[in-house]
Amino acid sequence: MIVITAPTGNIGRHLLPLLLESAPGRGEELRVIVRDPARLPDAVRERVEVVPGSHGDADVVDRAFEGADAVFWLAPPDASRTPEDAYSGFSRPAAEALAAHGVPHVVGVSALGRGTVVAGRAGLVTASLALDDLITGTGVSYRALANPSFFENLLEEAGSLRDKGVFTDTVAADRRAPLVAVADIAAVAAGLLLDRSWTGSDSVPVLGPEDLSPDDLARIMTEQLGRPVRYERQPLDELYTTLVGYGLDEAFVQGIADMKRAKDEGLDAGVVRTPQTATPTTFEQWCARTLKPAVLAP
Repeated sequence: MIVITAPTGNIGRHLLPLLLESAPGRGEELRVIVRDPARLPDAVRERVEVVPGSHGDADVVDRAFEGADAVFWLAPPDASRTPEDAYSGFSRPAAEALAAHGVPHVVGVSALGRGTVVAGRAGLVTASLALDDLITGTGVSYRALANPSFFENLLEEAGSLRDKGVFTDTVAADRRAPLVAVADIAAVAAGLLLDRSWTGSDSVPVLGPEDLSPDDLARIMTEQLGRPVRYERQPLDELYTTLVGYGLDEAFVQGIADMKRAKDEGLDAGVVRTPQTATPTTFEQWCARTLKPAVLAP
């Protein structure tokens, strides 16, 4: 029995089809926790056991983890809470349920940065690493998917790319760092959930195929979109003011700013890319498949 949290989210919507394709042939059953079961396609609901509710609720995870052999855990970033509460606070009922039910294996969504000099002052990433420690402390065998920023973050810039040919971030224009497609994260997660020969606690870096800077992204998007694209660097204080103005929790916004500052100081540069840590989807491929339709949609 494999339990999947956030099955309709960015990673979960790629992970669930992979498991539906492979799990039955391996004798695995699937159980999902979802706030709104109606968001699952009918064909999916017919093939999985559905536990309705929030996976931050103690009663929900207690029901969902009974008889579970593996859990895919993702704490959704909640901008109405402090970083610590959004990650460890949200996940504490699950940690208690993992221990109570003796769940042997957990695969969690985490971040790069552990062991770097900026790991302790990296905002949301620091909170995510503390969540890894919380889960490890339950005694489960745990694999933390140590991810960089996602290609999909650029979908938030689709309107600006369409109207002005501009995207923004806060890092230096020439700062190269790993980037990854969420579909590749889902594929790594599926492999770990289906082949549970691993034990103990460890991180699994998911680094994409190459490091890219904002200037590299602008060049590739110019080529793929067939129109000029340029990068504008946004000051951190301006980002903070903008996000607080949207009504986000001030501590959470500070966590975002601290994370972005740490990324500009090398947070994601602590792991060497190898054939085992690289993933296949290139930024060019992702642009053609995902970004271009979003930007050029009528």
